Amino acid sequence: MSRAPDYIATLVRRFDGDVFDARKRRTRIRLVVDKASAWDVLVNDGRVALDTASGDADAMLSADEQTWAEIAGDVRRGMNAYTAGRLVVRRNLHVGVGFLAATSGDTEPGRLTFRTVTTRSAKLSTLEAGTGTPVLALHGLGGTKGSFLPTVAALADRDRFRVIALDLPGFGDSDKPIRASYDARYFADSVVDLLDALELERAHLIGNSLGGRVALETALCYPDRVGRLALLAPSLAWRRDRPMLSFLRLTQPKLGLVHMAPRPVVEAIVHRLIPNADKGWTAAGVDEFLRAYLSRTGRAAFYAAARHIYIEEPHGETGFWTRLPALEADALFVWGLRDRLVPIAFARHVEQALPHAKHVEIDCGHVPQVERPRRTHAAVGEFLSARRGLRRRPRFAQDDRAQRDARTRAALR
Repeated sequence: MSRAPDYIATLVRRFDGDVFDARKRRTRIRLVVDKASAWDVLVNDGRVALDTASGDADAMLSADEQTWAEIAGDVRRGMNAYTAGRLVVRRNLHVGVGFLAATSGDTEPGRLTFRTVTTRSAKLSTLEAGTGTPVLALHGLGGTKGSFLPTVAALADRDRFRVIALDLPGFGDSDKPIRASYDARYFADSVVDLLDALELERAHLIGNSLGGRVALETALCYPDRVGRLALLAPSLAWRRDRPMLSFLRLTQPKLGLVHMAPRPVVEAIVHRLIPNADKGWTAAGVDEFLRAYLSRTGRAAFYAAARHIYIEEPHGETGFWTRLPALEADALFVWGLRDRLVPIAFARHVEQALPHAKHVEIDCGHVPQVERPRRTHAAVGEFLSARRGLRRRPRFAQDDRAQRDARTRAALR
């Protein structure tokens, strides 16, 4: 450590392995100062050491010297610098932000923590902070729990909420079972499995895009386990004709197990489709998408989930829009005025199905919690605060578990 600046050495000395679940036996984290000098932090079975920068790193954190000094001097400034764009985290948000959490020096209850929770059906990667009313945050298609870092920072403050952001099965650092169905019901069962593992009776749910659809399915199937719903540009069943419907019903998502294109080709396509894909939060989100998509099982999970979104029946006895009026939970819908994936025109159909739901329109695209965090979290925080805290779950509902067992066995056949 003698060759490293004091602020780098201070961070390494403060490392707390109980806060950071690396998910790999040996993890290399590169700390870059002013784009001119760099040091590597090696995490090996919870132990940490400082090394010269060499080879490939699992995550890269870059900032100027003043920002690094501020981070070392004040435990709160790491996340503030990250959200302000003065600290850039690339390649792996789980590792990069997990390192910041582990070196914060914070020992208070409710500190930011990364861990893997073993549920009945899968191991799920989570990040959480806060000690208040439990809230689960569910990310969108191709995303990870990292997309809810601003939400965790905003809502876990002042002990209002215990916010738990998870990687849904098939995404991020969670298990990716090859034979899973990856439809809304499968994800809903996984959410309840997590509640059981955490011994939580009920929780509020926040969901973005696919996560919004999962939140709705969880509330429809398990109304006693859900408090309120905050739905950020939720994915909803298509109401118009779907020209590729017949074709996609015949396709096998497991074709994604075959590596279709090398990383540079996939990156080039993503950068053409997503504006500013190499800047700020967008760049971090692209990194997270590529990290899962470029693995065989992650790619298969992505295709399966996307296919179910497209082919879901809107009407009929089991259709989404037929079932939606049965929703018991209070719901807030947050719509992006510039959202091209879930146009605000869907709000009219939601109002017909759920006349008592609340609606907020924000000048943003498809990810309100990242694009307009203050406006989004003010609306969500006010909505969720209108309800009293929820109890820990003292014991499990055996009937629910037996039913989920049967569905899990059927999905994995």
